[in-house]
Amino acid sequence: MNKLLLAALILGVSIVGLSIGSTVPVVALRLYEAGASNVHIGVMSALPAAGMMLSAFVVDWICQRLSRRHIYLGCFTLSALSIAAVEVFASTLYSLALARLVMGLAAGIIIILGESWVNEIAEDSHRGRVVAIYTTCFTIFQLLGPGMVALFGTAGPQVIGVVIAGHLLALGMIWFTLPKQMSYHGHSESKTFSVLGFIQVAPALCMGIIFFSFFDSVILSMFPVFAADHGYAIKFAALMVTVILLGDAAFQFPLGWLSDKVARPTIYLGCGVLSLAIGVCLPWLMNYPFLLWPSLVLLGAVAGGVYTLAIILIGEGFKGPDLVTANASAGFLWGVGSLLGPLVSGAAMTTSAHGLPLALSAAAALFVLFALPLFRRTVGVKVLD
Repeated sequence: MNKLLLAALILGVSIVGLSIGSTVPVVALRLYEAGASNVHIGVMSALPAAGMMLSAFVVDWICQRLSRRHIYLGCFTLSALSIAAVEVFASTLYSLALARLVMGLAAGIIIILGESWVNEIAEDSHRGRVVAIYTTCFTIFQLLGPGMVALFGTAGPQVIGVVIAGHLLALGMIWFTLPKQMSYHGHSESKTFSVLGFIQVAPALCMGIIFFSFFDSVILSMFPVFAADHGYAIKFAALMVTVILLGDAAFQFPLGWLSDKVARPTIYLGCGVLSLAIGVCLPWLMNYPFLLWPSLVLLGAVAGGVYTLAIILIGEGFKGPDLVTANASAGFLWGVGSLLGPLVSGAAMTTSAHGLPLALSAAAALFVLFALPLFRRTVGVKVLD
């Protein structure tokens, strides 16, 4: 296994996690404090997801023309500029919207390529643990974002400054570690399905990506608003997001280790069932802080487990150009879920005080329905064996 490449990929996705985890709540809370409606906040929070959707359709074209080094350098430079624009164009909505869209485009390309390369260099017997380390680092840095918001607040430039410094660090490592010529894949093999065709090939994996991205975007953008509406101070609302992401980060490696030992679809479905149960209980839990905080940790763990297992199963089932296309499809579906999350939850919160838990529960229920056939096929194979 190429440990240097793995380290570069982990650092890259960590900075992407920091970017998403900090800028999404900063923009959402600034709009909230300025008196914007939940729908308005939801639309602005969804724009990075739209950029990620776009990235799925351009990543293969870019890979055929540029080296990995050039792709990463270009994407991190573009991302840094778009994040700096959050401060420069804070009061200009159209410019701010464009900056959020561009950040999503750059982040999407980095995530798609990173997941493909990590699965390529991981042996199947250790795939769960390697992918779990990768996703855990993403989540750890993502949870630092709301943590910085809780520490520094939303008014000053400190949060954005730290994120830009992280981009400079990533650019430096990429510049000195990745070879100058490092093509992605050759043209000798052809794809057997398209980005959208992957939905028919692996519907259970697609729904897992949609569920987690829906969950992730709702937690980052609308959950602080939901908690504030239920009487929690802004800093505590941001801290709740950190606690959810902490649960995600803390439990991905144990889940990845477990997925190398037992049937992966079983863990996949189990994470969805627990996510649904906690989502249904969330309105009641908001009134009991001593139960709420550990439940948020568990919610982050099992929802994050859905995504980690989906990426592991993609790496297990697809190789070569199909692996790239599968991860591009995952990037597109991540964008779909991230786009729907703030929009659906924002609209639901406008009509009901419990709109956010209702939206999360509905998404989890859909995932469980799609994951059941995959679980049944696994059980059927074991019975035949």
